[in-house]
This record gives sequence, C-alpha cells and structure tokens, in this order.
Amino acid sequence: MFTRGFFDFPDLGWRSPFEEMDRMRRYIDQLMGQAESGYALPRAGVFPLINLTESKEAYILRAELPGVKAGDLDIQATGRNITISGERKIETDQNATYHRRERSAGSFSRALTLPGEIDRDKIEASLKDGVLTVSVPKSEKAKAKQIEIKS
Repeated sequence: MFTRGFFDFPDLGWRSPFEEMDRMRRYIDQLMGQAESGYALPRAGVFPLINLTESKEAYILRAELPGVKAGDLDIQATGRNITISGERKIETDQNATYHRRERSAGSFSRALTLPGEIDRDKIEASLKDGVLTVSVPKSEKAKAKQIEIKS
C-alpha cells in the first residue's frame, strides 16, 4: 500500500506514449471546439442515434430525433443504402448566460448500408414522440426461401 501511494506503483509514473497521444488529441479537439464557437461545446457524437433491426420481412430502422419535425427530414433510398438528413432547430435565448450547453442545432445526415437488397417502392416511415421509425421491406431475392425436401 505504501509503495503504491509513494511510487505510483505498479507503473512508477511512466505513461504509455499512446496514452499521451490520446490526451493530446482530446486537448486539441477541445481547443478546436472553443475556436469554432467562442466557448467550449462538448461534442455530442453522431446524431441521430440509430438502431437497426431485422425481421423475416423487413429491416426496421429507429432513430432518435427529439424536437425534429417531419417536414425537416429527408429520407433517401438508393441500392442498399438509406440516408436520413435534416435540420435540428433549437431556440436559444440571446440574453441568457449558458452554464452548460450540450444540445446542438444544425444540419445532420446519417447513411446506413443495409445487409441485404431492399424493395425501395414499399418503404414506410413514421415519426412519433421524437422517434423516427423506417420500415424497409426486403426484396424477394433477399428473403429466405423454405426448401421442401422430397422423399
């Protein structure tokens, strides 16, 4: 216990060069965020968050889009790809002093490649309670076919 506190055992205070590079990258990312906006904005990551599931008949895509209206969305299907793009608008109070600002506004776009062929003519989408649900039916070629065994 004494050696751990006194000598920073077991690594004796030495850092991996990769840890140091990762720390520097985070610091530079933070500085770039401050330069772009005038103050630090944490990066929210990829927006919107998406779950993609598969059933026998279709792929179901669910995206979290709180505060986004259906008119602000554009869904495109090409080949095996689905692209969701739009704009997230957030009202800001110019007279307020922000102590924390994590919700960002602006344009976004997410593209997903689906695992199999799709029937683009039958795609349906709905937006309810901030969750976009897109049902993408599989093409007849992509559906599993039951083979009858003859004896």
